[in-house]
Amino acid sequence: MNLLTRAAPLSAVTAGLLATIVGVTSSAAIVFSAARAAGADDAELASWMLALGVGMGLTCIGLSLRYQAPIITAWSTPGAALLATGLDGFTLREATGAFLISAALITLSGVTGWFARIMSRVPVPLTAALLAGVLVQFGIGLFASMQHSLALVLTMFATYLLCRRFLPRYAVLAALATGTAVAAATHALHTREIHLAWAEPIFTAPTFSWQAAIGVALPLFVVTMASQNLPGVAVLRNDGYPVPVSPLITWTGATNLLLAPFGAFGLNLAAITAAICTGPAAHPDPRRRYVAGVWAGIFYLTLGALGATVSSLLTALPAALVLAIAGIGLLGTIGSSLTTALTDNRWREAAVVTFLATASGVKFLGVGSAFWGLIAGLLTAAATSAFHPRPPAPALAAAPPPAPAPAPAAAPPPAPAPAPAPAPAEPAAATPSAATPAKPGPATEAVPPPAGPSQP
Repeated sequence: MNLLTRAAPLSAVTAGLLATIVGVTSSAAIVFSAARAAGADDAELASWMLALGVGMGLTCIGLSLRYQAPIITAWSTPGAALLATGLDGFTLREATGAFLISAALITLSGVTGWFARIMSRVPVPLTAALLAGVLVQFGIGLFASMQHSLALVLTMFATYLLCRRFLPRYAVLAALATGTAVAAATHALHTREIHLAWAEPIFTAPTFSWQAAIGVALPLFVVTMASQNLPGVAVLRNDGYPVPVSPLITWTGATNLLLAPFGAFGLNLAAITAAICTGPAAHPDPRRRYVAGVWAGIFYLTLGALGATVSSLLTALPAALVLAIAGIGLLGTIGSSLTTALTDNRWREAAVVTFLATASGVKFLGVGSAFWGLIAGLLTAAATSAFHPRPPAPALAAAPPPAPAPAPAAAPPPAPAPAPAPAPAEPAAATPSAATPAKPGPATEAVPPPAGPSQP
């Protein structure tokens, strides 16, 4: 029993399951739209889900065990959104060629280490603000969903608060169970539409064209690195996991490269779902949270194998339940990210700009707000001289020590004041012995020098 609880602590298994549910349900519809835009039929769509599930599952399990950290990977949600609107006019084979080019560029960026060098120069408060900006929409979604499903979401939130007081490790699981029960009681679960079917891999031979390379592959590479891998690294750094960045990028890119012909359009580090597994809700001991990453990989493999059933599962769960459980699971991470972002006064203004720009959801040139929020924060830091502290500051810090020096120097004058007090007592001491007058001092005994000649 002890071995079972170490290999599968309930909180870690719950975090892994929740990360899988949130990751799939929040963006699977976008992936379906991207597959349809590429001209994929139902069987090819199931192959896409299989390739993505296998890629995410293997990388989650392998990297989490290798680095003993909860490393969660995911498909590129902004990449899928880009494909859903940018594949018009391209064939499925051209799209597959673009997937291969993008995966090769990601692998190259990991092998060369340039992405890690960039991340090492980004201040921690800015990456924390970036993460908070990415996640805050889910926190807002928790309360926004109450407008249409008040009974469901409010019951889930009340259960979470109650369990946070008495059973903090199982608060998220209790909220999920309560929400499922309420949805079933109100007939919001459409279980009749669920059907089980195994997915089969379908190989698509790639075709390379410069139009697809420029119009699909390069934007897909940029949004994957800027909108997914960048905040994904921020999640790990913010929760105290200093894992090497370059191997993570290399392995996700190489796995993507191998599975691209089967429909894996983009694999990368997760940000939102990773935050579920890296926080204290996954396990109170940070060294044991990697188990959540392993279980997330197991669930991803299972969902990949059952790729044909994912669409039916999506329609079974109410949208409000998915939004609510995502927001509840990320409350702690949002709070810790904001604390890290705003603690240091030097970076506070730049962190606020990063947070607001990222949370705005602004998008330019097909690149999401995570990238532009970080750029805005770095420019603000440079403009406010956060990177280059002014030289007078150390001088001001060194000036106060000399100031107290005159105070001790002024203290000695009171010392001579007591000296005259012994002086009157000295004449009395001078009467017993005449040999002592030479000692009292030349200033007080100016008359005795004539007796000096009689002394020799």
